[in-house]
Amino acid sequence: MIHKTLGTVVKEYSPGLQQENPRNSEGAFLSLKDGSILFVYSRFKGKSCADAATADIYMAVSTDDGNHFGEEKLILTCEGEAAVNIMSLSLMRMDNGDIGLFYLVRTTYTQLQMFLRRSRDEGETWGPRVICTNQDGFFVVNNDRVVRLSNGRILIPAAVHRTGWKGDAGSGENYFDSNSDVVFFYSDDDGFHWFCSSGRVSNPYGKPVCHSGLQEPGVIELENGVLWGWARTDLGRQFEMFSMDGGDTWTSCQPSRFTSPNSPLSMKRYGEHTIYAVWNPVPEYNGRNSDQKAFTGGRTPYVISVSKDGGRTFSEPAAFEDDTDSGYCYCAMHMTEKALLLAYCAGSTEDGGCLNRLRIRRIPLTEFMEME
Repeated sequence: MIHKTLGTVVKEYSPGLQQENPRNSEGAFLSLKDGSILFVYSRFKGKSCADAATADIYMAVSTDDGNHFGEEKLILTCEGEAAVNIMSLSLMRMDNGDIGLFYLVRTTYTQLQMFLRRSRDEGETWGPRVICTNQDGFFVVNNDRVVRLSNGRILIPAAVHRTGWKGDAGSGENYFDSNSDVVFFYSDDDGFHWFCSSGRVSNPYGKPVCHSGLQEPGVIELENGVLWGWARTDLGRQFEMFSMDGGDTWTSCQPSRFTSPNSPLSMKRYGEHTIYAVWNPVPEYNGRNSDQKAFTGGRTPYVISVSKDGGRTFSEPAAFEDDTDSGYCYCAMHMTEKALLLAYCAGSTEDGGCLNRLRIRRIPLTEFMEME
């Protein structure tokens, strides 16, 4: 691992407790038809920065290839969704030219679902929502995770958690099982109808060896049509799985080359052979120093690595963030004509935790030539 300054920070969405904005996090990008860049993210309001706290969805636009982002504009409110929380956004250009906005809606302790809204006017207004995870359950989908395959199928990787109540619903004690399995939801008609894959992937190591199971999965399609999926674990590595039938069935999971704490790995493929990977490479281990004043989860340093051969090999990881009092995670990636944009959580102990501050970094593509 090398420590290297890459690009410049072009925007920060800082938390403001006095403004009752304790957290800004988990965004996504999309190129608009006029060449500008749309960015959406979750803006929390009130006093709490917890995942179940109240949040709205905001947008901002860059008209200069990601060098600057304009004034924020409210898109959706938590109250308008009849939810306790809305977050974890993905953007996609739909087949008919619409913009698709995917987002999670938490309505109860036991219900977390992904929905899709479409915009026909480049994000100015949004149509009615369609449920994508069309089963009762608690489905965690990270931001910038929804993908379209080469055959047109839209695929959503989801971690399904067991939740419920001890005793009568709503009156007894609730429970949440952190040990999750991976399922995939898909649409073959551009997002109007959704189905769940027949395959389900579980971590073979049960408790007490593994408490995480397979969490916060992601997926990319390789050049040969094989799908490469992954999920975070508390076993010191990301675990990987593969599908040869468009995401309906999957191989058993296995440890991947990506070491990490229980934090998300982000990967995107651009062109035929180039894959960018962003993650935290140092697992949490007995003896690693950790600051207990606020949650950072061992999510430092933050590194990027590039594969030019379809994932067979990767360049030496370059650590572009390494503050030991901060944590970095939940990266969205977007390729422009001249640069790679990264939007990620970058909070410090002073912010109250690593999830509370959102940062956008712009890295000129020429800087990656030195990493090849």
